[in-house]
Amino acid sequence: MFTSMKSKQRTIEEIRAFNRYYTGLIGLLNDHLLDSEYSLAEVRILYEINTHQPVSASQIMSEMGIDKGYLSRVLKQLEKNGLISKQVSDEDARVALVSLTAKGETLFSKLNAASDQQIEALITNLSRDEQRTLIEHMHAIKVLLTVKTS
Repeated sequence: MFTSMKSKQRTIEEIRAFNRYYTGLIGLLNDHLLDSEYSLAEVRILYEINTHQPVSASQIMSEMGIDKGYLSRVLKQLEKNGLISKQVSDEDARVALVSLTAKGETLFSKLNAASDQQIEALITNLSRDEQRTLIEHMHAIKVLLTVKTS
């Protein structure tokens, strides 16, 4: 039993160490992501809006597992900055649907390109086989954690 607990603790420590390494590597702990004025959460919200627009706040909360109050504050700020617009749903007048404005689409495209460039810089010195191995391992992590937690 003691060895099992020790082994589990070692696994936890290794996962946490990897998380610290990776978040530091791609700058997720910086106040502003990709040299922008926006945080990781704000950029992720923009991603969800871009991907599913028009989208309701409840859909964003479901996709991200984000707190309703926090999402509401972020959406208000994004609207104030002219990045999103809201419209009443044709199907349910109680629901506001969110979309990116032209300014929001321009910002999202810029951030998306910067993210692609950041990842490209990380893998540039990897061979094709190493890149494929990396992707396979990443996929395996997703599969293992999805199967075990759902």
